[in-house]
Amino acid sequence: MPTRYRCSGCGNLTRFDVVATRRTKAFHHFSVGGDLSVEDEDVLDEQVEDVTCRWCGAGRDLIETVSGETGPADGAPAEARLTDDGAPSPRSAG
Repeated sequence: MPTRYRCSGCGNLTRFDVVATRRTKAFHHFSVGGDLSVEDEDVLDEQVEDVTCRWCGAGRDLIETVSGETGPADGAPAEARLTDDGAPSPRSAG
């Protein structure tokens, strides 16, 4: 199960920039024309180097790992949901 993150700065649960180094084993299948298709990829080792919140830019010091199901069904806090054009929705007035 992949690691889930939560930004304690803004409440974001869905969008993070993750810098990681991975060592993998994969089957590389080349077509006769030379096109590559990678199949059966197994992650042998992974080191997460940095995590940054896409919403507020907070760094690793404000990012926490979470387990299980949290928040609304889509995982985004109400103030961090996207509008139809893909932009963050405005925060509701308190």
